Amino acid sequence: MSIVIKGGSVVDRTGERAADVVIDSGRIVAVGPDLGGDRVLDASGCVVAPGFVDLHTHLRQPGYEEAETIETGGWAAVRGGFSAVVAMPNTDPPIDNAAVVREVLLLGRRAPCDVYTSGAITVGRGGTQLAPMAEMAALGVRLFTDDGNGVQEAGLMRRAMEYAAGLGVMLAQHCEVDSLAAGGHMHEGRWSSCLGIPGIPAEAEELMVMRDIALSRLTGAPIHFQHLSTEGSLAMVRAARRAGVAVTAEVATHHFTLTDEACASYDPVFKVNPPLRPAEDMKAVRSGLADGTVDAIATDHAPHPGHTKELPFDQAPPGMLGLETALALALTELDLPVQEVVALLSWRPAAIAGLEGVHGGPIVPNAPANLCVFDPGEEWIVDPGNLASRSRNTPYAGRRVRGRVRHTIVAGRPVLVDQEMQR
Repeated sequence: MSIVIKGGSVVDRTGERAADVVIDSGRIVAVGPDLGGDRVLDASGCVVAPGFVDLHTHLRQPGYEEAETIETGGWAAVRGGFSAVVAMPNTDPPIDNAAVVREVLLLGRRAPCDVYTSGAITVGRGGTQLAPMAEMAALGVRLFTDDGNGVQEAGLMRRAMEYAAGLGVMLAQHCEVDSLAAGGHMHEGRWSSCLGIPGIPAEAEELMVMRDIALSRLTGAPIHFQHLSTEGSLAMVRAARRAGVAVTAEVATHHFTLTDEACASYDPVFKVNPPLRPAEDMKAVRSGLADGTVDAIATDHAPHPGHTKELPFDQAPPGMLGLETALALALTELDLPVQEVVALLSWRPAAIAGLEGVHGGPIVPNAPANLCVFDPGEEWIVDPGNLASRSRNTPYAGRRVRGRVRHTIVAGRPVLVDQEMQR
């Protein structure tokens, strides 16, 4: 049965044009005016875009299924317009060997979107011994990170970068110097002093960014920086790129929408790592998105069971939901053209993840049919009770946003139609 997405405005890396899109047998078969098909998906007033790719999703499985499963996280993803996600390795057991990679990929077949997984850089994410990256790369893993931990030892990180370069894979770094961040629960600054909450200084992030830029220059290996949050970090990335160093960077939605002042409520829903920063850092993140310093918007989707986020601020785990609100927050809060927002959510992260041939490509005949259709003008209010995630720890409850996904198509299958999940 052929499907026609009718009446929309196609936006991809080649530009914007009014066109219908016909899908059959998992692929795009025609793009143009006045096309027909066996089934019609209405896209009137909507943007038809390549499906989004999230470089940074915590799916929690194996080990933390109370918070999320690969399947429930997949449904949250398609409601946010994501046709693919890259799972982070801080599970239990961690994704640091071929056996766990196989388990995650097998479970991913049940999800409504394509689930890829990262692998840990070090065994157990412990920072002392390199994980068997070659055996994980042989299963298709293209991104390696100890996310949740930064690799502390510079010599070990150098060896990891040299090894990764030989394998043709990418290392992604959670930039945080443990000796500076230890004991902190929010950004170290005026608000942490007022609230009496121990802080994490910006320098804990920036020192590792500086070190890994130097290691990339030394080894020639590319490095991807995860969820950067400070003005200093972004300035270093900007300078490194001008100097020809092979660095890429992502930012999370909460770092361009929230500041550390939100922690004044003592509500752990605002606790995240790296922490929410002051307004000047949020402004720098927005500037980095506008001037091309930042390559991708990532969600850092981090579900937690409700009872853990009801603990005191210093005892609660860090993390926020992000998949279902990323597009709307970007359209609402960033002064960027729609095509640029789609680029940050789709083809640029797809390139970093090594998924260009499957996700994020131009909407042309014979391309894989991984698409999302969204209404850039629809306003809605974030309701935690109406989220697909198994958890509810969104910091945006009650917030009015603009831009909503209407349909999501993965491998030619409509998995979200008129905002309804097609189970």
